Amino acid sequence: MKKYALYCRVSSAEQNTETQLVALREYCQRMGYQNAREYVDDGFSGKDQNRPAFERLLADIRAGRVDCLICWKLDRIGRSLKHLLNLFEEFKNRGIEFVSITQNINTSTPEGQMFLQLLGVFSEYERGLIVSRTKSGLERARKQGKKLGRPFGSKDGKRRRKSGYYARWQKKSK
Repeated sequence: MKKYALYCRVSSAEQNTETQLVALREYCQRMGYQNAREYVDDGFSGKDQNRPAFERLLADIRAGRVDCLICWKLDRIGRSLKHLLNLFEEFKNRGIEFVSITQNINTSTPEGQMFLQLLGVFSEYERGLIVSRTKSGLERARKQGKKLGRPFGSKDGKRRRKSGYYARWQKKSK
């Protein structure tokens, strides 16, 4: 028997998760899903990855207590594209299905899988744009005669002792 999890979130204390919960429960009832666990974060932003109920949900997913995650909208899970892609990669590796009831996303279907692949394409495109803009900005700054990198320090003219590097390396390896 599949184990379902419902997740909902609102960003501020003035908002209410009840609208999301009612719709999620109705969806589960229509689909015949029983014993769905509910994870609710009140007053947490989607960009904040440290949400108590979301952390419990992830722990339950990693412990094998969840097979399918159902939410109201994709942005309830997270707002950062990088965070979402990492989550969906983990879901894929663990065999977790994802359903967004208002956006008709279901990763157990070919259409849902296509949507996630498109998300990945846009992510790569966004990353390429960031790299291109960064390189252009650095090139422009060099042409304007700006010095790039960290400021020159008092120890930069002297040869550094290796003993400090070895001591720090030994601390890290213990």
